[in-house]
Amino acid sequence: MSLDEHVPIGTAATALGVSIDTLRRWEKAGRVRFERGPGGRRVLPSAELARLLKERSGAAGRTSARNRLTGVVISVQRDGVMAQVDLACGPYRIVSLMSREAADDLGLEPGVTASAVVKATTVVVER
Repeated sequence: MSLDEHVPIGTAATALGVSIDTLRRWEKAGRVRFERGPGGRRVLPSAELARLLKERSGAAGRTSARNRLTGVVISVQRDGVMAQVDLACGPYRIVSLMSREAADDLGLEPGVTASAVVKATTVVVER
């Protein structure tokens, strides 16, 4: 189990804008499925967090579900004028390169909820 794939209950609560008690009630009601991490603490699979974020945000509003992936920032590496942002979006890891200024303006830090919006019309993989 890695942090890329699981989020501590407190981080999940913050990302969802609810209390830890609310998440525990959701678990009792069967609305959310936690696993046990190191020390027996509740952790939420990132796929489950992405599902809840989408459910709560109605993310399909402005763009289609095919090009918007909501997740949690895993890491931000700033270097000069660029920043590399890693997102855990369910079972997927998305890496984005952007200007440092954009990352700062968005307040991107580990644990923050963000969406990757893919605008490319073509993706070519060659060998």
